[in-house]
Amino acid sequence: MQRDENPSPSAGSGDTVYDCIVVGSGHAGSCAAIAAVDAGCTKVLMIDKCPEEWAGGNGYFTAGAHRTVHSGLPDLLSLIHTPLPASQISLIDVPAYTPADFTADIQRLGSGRADPAMVQAVVGNSRAAVGWLKERVGVRFRLSFERQAYEVGGRMRFWGGMALGVEGGGKGLVEAHRRKLAEVGVEVWFEARAVEVVMVKGEGGEEEVGGVVVERNGERMRVEARSVVLAAGGFEASAEMRRKYLGEGWERARVRGTPYNTGDGFELARAIGAKMTGDWGGCHSTAWDANAAADAGERELTNQYTKSGYPLGIMVNTKGLRFVDEGEDYRNYTYAKFGKAILQQPGGCAFQIWDAKVLEHLRKEEYGDGVVKKVFGGSVEELADKLAEAEWGLEDKGQFVRTLREFNDAVRKHRSTDSEWNPAVKDGLTTGVDLTVPKTNWALTIEDAPLMAVKVACGITFTFGGLAIDPETAGVMSENNSGQSQRIEGLFCTGEMVGGVFYGNYPGGSGLTAGAVFGLMAGRAAGERRRM
Repeated sequence: MQRDENPSPSAGSGDTVYDCIVVGSGHAGSCAAIAAVDAGCTKVLMIDKCPEEWAGGNGYFTAGAHRTVHSGLPDLLSLIHTPLPASQISLIDVPAYTPADFTADIQRLGSGRADPAMVQAVVGNSRAAVGWLKERVGVRFRLSFERQAYEVGGRMRFWGGMALGVEGGGKGLVEAHRRKLAEVGVEVWFEARAVEVVMVKGEGGEEEVGGVVVERNGERMRVEARSVVLAAGGFEASAEMRRKYLGEGWERARVRGTPYNTGDGFELARAIGAKMTGDWGGCHSTAWDANAAADAGERELTNQYTKSGYPLGIMVNTKGLRFVDEGEDYRNYTYAKFGKAILQQPGGCAFQIWDAKVLEHLRKEEYGDGVVKKVFGGSVEELADKLAEAEWGLEDKGQFVRTLREFNDAVRKHRSTDSEWNPAVKDGLTTGVDLTVPKTNWALTIEDAPLMAVKVACGITFTFGGLAIDPETAGVMSENNSGQSQRIEGLFCTGEMVGGVFYGNYPGGSGLTAGAVFGLMAGRAAGERRRM
């Protein structure tokens, strides 16, 4: 920690004095920077240790999904950029998503461990934040038909409490932010790493933030600011920190997004006594293409390496055994925890299996030709033979065949004559309790040629542990010797560095929304400090 009695040589020069410094160039940090300008900060600096071609953090690698409270389809239509024709609107079903629904989803998936005040902050501010993104930032929202709806009976039925995406996905989201940052005059330094948070004595003698020390062009310089917003992401790109906090074996996880989220921001905060909170042993991890690179996402295909079609089929490990209930819940309530389940399998990988009945329902952006390596078989036995080849790695063909036969038998046994498969609702098509691992919904036999398989591994998205913040201002908290929390004046946090919201699992689309909510708080609080 650097204090003002030992200033660096550059301290105090006009070129290095700002109202607010944002550490991190992603979605959440961009929200904070733009909000700070709107709140009266005339000089805002954004710094990021990554080169400019990696701007945007993890948000770039998303589908741009935003989970928000809404009152139904008319409310959502007011948010989308490109109007839909009336003929199409008349065939869309989107149930309202209430504050109670959103709150219940976060708490249910987190086993009731989420901080109620933090959850209330995200939920209660979600709709306003999404509206701000549209109106102020120019984010081009759309209805996410291909990810969150199925056509059933000639109607597009949305499911899972989530309907909004962004035109161009994460790329479109980051493009909108970068355009607006330039428009409002935010200065951005890339390849500039924050190495210390400077603390100074305030007018009343109390400690407060005075800026950061930045390493840039091989030199260190002190940059002054009354407010600093930490938005530097989690530690998912650090194999060492994954092993330390998530456990042995996590070094094998593939990094879905930026390789620059290595936990630096937490070290900055710890050095000045910031309080850590949340699920430091948990993370968002998904079924990911087993042939994808290990250490970083791919900037062209980005989120297309996700393999989220498992609710329509089954997942089997290299020993030929199923290991999760693929139909436990809607995909966007299970995908963020099933990566961990895959990592725990022999070799840290598994196979996703379907037959001809559902292949047309798999998303083309994830399973299309040229996107993922696929293998086909005319029967269960032929598929087993092909998966047993060295390039695929199935170790027990006999068990694989038995697993699928037992699964098919259980499906037939529990299929009533009037039951109808419906991927847009929890249809109750089940294997019953006959299997060690049941399938609760969407259970169909896997026997109609062609059968198809892809190989998946664990892709880690972001980590859940983070800083304790004030849920009304996004101010970072410290803990004194008596165990009482108090704010570190002038230090704020947003994005994946925030702890206390997600535990063990995660409702899809919540992260970008939370980043916007706390980013807006942080930027506005910085504006208030500028006026003090």
